Formats: sequence, C-alpha cells, structure tokens
Amino acid sequence: MLFFHVRQLRYVIVDLKEGAFEPSFTGQLDFYIALVDDHLRSDMHRPTVGILIRGDKSDRIVRYALSQAGSPMAVATYTYEALPAEEQQSLPDAKKLLDAIADE
Repeated sequence: MLFFHVRQLRYVIVDLKEGAFEPSFTGQLDFYIALVDDHLRSDMHRPTVGILIRGDKSDRIVRYALSQAGSPMAVATYTYEALPAEEQQSLPDAKKLLDAIADE
C-alpha cells in the first residue's frame, strides 16, 4: 500500500505479509522504495519510508536484515486474534481476505 504523509511531505509504503519474517523481504521493500523514489518523489519530499508488517518476527533477524538498509524501514508484527472483539467483528476473517486476493 502506498500512502503520502501530508504533514511530513513523504511517501510511506506499507507491505503486509503473512507468516514469519524473512530477510529477503527487506530487499523487496527496498525495491518498492526505489520505484517510488524514481517515479513519484521530488526534491521537495522527505525520504520515502517503508514499513513491513508481518505475522511473526525474530528481533535478531530483523536487526541484521535492516542493518545495511539504505532507506528508512521498520518491521512490525500483527495478530488478528489480538484485536479487540469489536474490531474483529468489523473485519472479514483472514480466510475471506486471502480468498479475495487469490481470486484476482
């Protein structure tokens, strides 16, 4: 997902992935950042930020994977089950989301 932060004047790329973190995903995110920087970002914009959200991560692997990143990046985890019940009911379950993506 690509966003533009109006106050900070920067593009923000959010990459949602299911499962455990793999170091190769930082390379993919860096690729997305390079594309945005080449095609959208101008000199007046601040550096593009990449955020990778995964189902699981090892802090040690993330630290090594991001240690040489040339662009600002962050890795976070999420769990559907950790959402409050009220929010879970307002969202489709994970299987429905995955089925919708697979149909495209």
